[in-house]
Amino acid sequence: MSTLIKNGSIVTPSETYIADLLIEGEKIAAIGQNLLSDADEVIDATGLYVLPGGVDAHVHLDLPMAGTVSSDDHYTGTKAAAFGGTTTVIDFISQDSDDLLALVAAMRKKADAKAAIDYSFHMNITHFNEKVDRSIPDLVKEGITSLKVFTAYNGRLRLRDDEILQVLRTAKKHGLLTMMHAENGDVIDLLIKEAVAARHLSPVWHARTRPAWGAEESVALGAALAATAEAPLYIVHMNTAGEVDQLEYARSMGVSVMGETCPQYLFFTEKELERPDGTKWICSPPMRSEGDQERLWEGLAEGVIKTVATDHCPFFFDGTRPILYEGKEIAIPGKELGKGDFTQVPNGLPGVGDRLPVMWNAMVTSGRFTVNQFVELNCANPARIFGIYPQKGCLLPGADADVVLWDAARKVTYGTAFSQQRTDYNLYEGWQLVGYPMRVISRGATVVNEGIWLGKPGQGRFIACRPFAEVL
Repeated sequence: MSTLIKNGSIVTPSETYIADLLIEGEKIAAIGQNLLSDADEVIDATGLYVLPGGVDAHVHLDLPMAGTVSSDDHYTGTKAAAFGGTTTVIDFISQDSDDLLALVAAMRKKADAKAAIDYSFHMNITHFNEKVDRSIPDLVKEGITSLKVFTAYNGRLRLRDDEILQVLRTAKKHGLLTMMHAENGDVIDLLIKEAVAARHLSPVWHARTRPAWGAEESVALGAALAATAEAPLYIVHMNTAGEVDQLEYARSMGVSVMGETCPQYLFFTEKELERPDGTKWICSPPMRSEGDQERLWEGLAEGVIKTVATDHCPFFFDGTRPILYEGKEIAIPGKELGKGDFTQVPNGLPGVGDRLPVMWNAMVTSGRFTVNQFVELNCANPARIFGIYPQKGCLLPGADADVVLWDAARKVTYGTAFSQQRTDYNLYEGWQLVGYPMRVISRGATVVNEGIWLGKPGQGRFIACRPFAEVL
């Protein structure tokens, strides 16, 4: 199958130019002026941007939590991603045992049958011993080259500082990147205990028991450990102004530390948790203040923060009421499990399908960022950092033909009807967006065309990440 896309505006992180793009099979075969081809399909992209498919480096699909499971699995979540213009996602493998390779095999078996677009994995390291340490290099052979550690969730996910240092050292030696969830677990545990004792159980107390200072201190800790190990570190879901300051300082001192933020921290604040439906906005770490939002935007503009991901981990707002999904009723227990007690609410938000449309509107339509910066932050940088570039995240001959035809003039009243995420609400319901994907191509096959789903379960492929990837 071959496809010729003619007269579109090709977008890279550094330039925008009008050209034709030829797809042969699963790869981009050529980009140039007035390409001649007897392609099976010719698409006139006049007036449209031709973007590389988005890369979302932080999603949680089919994740057990708080007595339920995140409502998007590897089919529904990747389908939602595609509707929003994302063609590659990277999920996480929970460390339920010391046998890391068995965990990889189990997740591959689960995802391979369902994924509708391409995907990869990070490995959580949530308990550490000599066996785990010896197993980490074996992950590289399986195409997994990133590890996630936590400074919060005491007794469940958190490692001690010396264990994190050992992970960083082993990761560096074998070319893996360590990622960190940066919050102060000791402070959180104390504040939650005090809040519960005082019967402060409304959703806003989720944020008030996870103070920004704890996150900022943990970013500084992470940078210090990375500097000690002389190893790269990637801070996930940055959400405070102080985190940006800490990251900027560490980078100025030559520490190889990078950061990501997520749309929810750029658009919402702690005030959302005070709404009657405040549980919709419960995630960890929580939303912060308008001042934090502005500093995060500055971090993106200044190149301190290198990527935008979603931390997609959706739950039903009311899992007692079924929704229609692909013609069938489905209901999954969700945030109603914590009605009246924020400590029992499953932490997480939908977002994998929302990221590119809402970020385009805020970045490009607003004039605050260029279309090239949009592609850099949402496509190229995550692919480069996690070792899948130039296979993913770019428009170059030889790259996978992950292509999005984007109409910058299209106006959309956004919400659940567009996002396709398998849950009963959308954070951006009713938002007026300008700019939207018209056609999404994954490895040469159209999966979304004018809002019509053409993909299928199992169509996606596992993408092996390379070790010793770029540090940006």
